[in-house]
Amino acid sequence: MPLNNETNAYSGVRPGGPPLGQTGYRVTAVEVGMFSGFGEHAVEFFDGIAEDNSKAYWTDHQHIYQSDVREPMEALLAELAGEFAEFGKVKVFRPYRDVRFSKDKTPYKTHCGGVIERARGAGACYVQIGSEGLRIGGGSFHMAPAQLERYRTAVADDRRGLALRSLLDQLIGAAWQSHGVQLKTAPRGYRADHPRIDLLRRRALYVTRAFEPDDALHDRQTLDRVRTAWREVRALNEWVADYVGEPASKPA
Repeated sequence: MPLNNETNAYSGVRPGGPPLGQTGYRVTAVEVGMFSGFGEHAVEFFDGIAEDNSKAYWTDHQHIYQSDVREPMEALLAELAGEFAEFGKVKVFRPYRDVRFSKDKTPYKTHCGGVIERARGAGACYVQIGSEGLRIGGGSFHMAPAQLERYRTAVADDRRGLALRSLLDQLIGAAWQSHGVQLKTAPRGYRADHPRIDLLRRRALYVTRAFEPDDALHDRQTLDRVRTAWREVRALNEWVADYVGEPASKPA
């Protein structure tokens, strides 16, 4: 799931959710080894699949995906799962694209993503590796109607809305980028001159940081980068968990 495409936003895995083949694969530290970096050919693998997104390429190179991409991603998430367990369970996303409603019928994703998330839209610690290197994110990547209503209620409230503005300002000042599909006009029931109209127009709200491919991608410095970044977005994820919540939850 590309981070800039909410229409294909990923689905979260609740505790006790389904196994591989339905929504994804949850991993634990017992199942995988210590993270030592992504493999030497990880970026090269994604460069190749971007050029030849075919079953033939996938079949010929699946062993590289498994050893240099998938297994390191599982190890990375397993090492971080304990510190960030408050945000949910670990999931590594499947490599296959959902092409049912897309004009682009290429079958494979050009990145591998993983997340610690309680439920879709309720706050997430996200990481992905691809041709462009490492991307790390946090926030609410997709809001169901009930979540969007709670989000806007919180943004419109001075105490909660100003707190969110302060969090975003701090993150943007620390080199994070803010994302989220926006309405062209004010949502129904809100003034066009509301002081936080830019946030009220959002249908999703998340931040990302990117690291170009470098030597650190292949050693434990990547673990430090992801851990540090997720600590920086913890307060944003807590705000989302408190005031947006799970799709069926009640507002805080």
